[in-house]
Amino acid sequence: MSTVSKDKKKKLKGKKEVSPKKYGFKRFIASWVNSYYGYKYAYTHEQSLLLHIFFSIFAIFCGIVFEITGTQWILLFLVMTVIIVAELLNTAIEATVDLVTEEYHPLAKVAKDCASAAVLTSVLLATIVGIYVFFPQILELIFKR
Repeated sequence: MSTVSKDKKKKLKGKKEVSPKKYGFKRFIASWVNSYYGYKYAYTHEQSLLLHIFFSIFAIFCGIVFEITGTQWILLFLVMTVIIVAELLNTAIEATVDLVTEEYHPLAKVAKDCASAAVLTSVLLATIVGIYVFFPQILELIFKR
């Protein structure tokens, strides 16, 4: 069943089709600039993104200290990227929901909670990978002394 109301469908019927996007170097550069502003917004407005970046830097430091393998580096960078992507999407969803409604709405809560759950899921995955990568080295460090 469609979630678009009958009134919205009527409004959309009267609209002209959207013209195709233009391609070119200027548009390509503009998309990179927009991405930069997206990172900047998330960096300056989302405390949890800073926390994820801090733990990513800490994981890189631990990887250097423990001299992890190439495969372990790939795993680490994959989960770090997944977390950052999830956090950026969470930020975008929260901003969109805030744009659409200033009042409390149960569906707005669902959207925000699900976006937050996606971040939590990525963090749980990263925790499992971190245990897989670092736990043997930590055990060796503790018991070889």
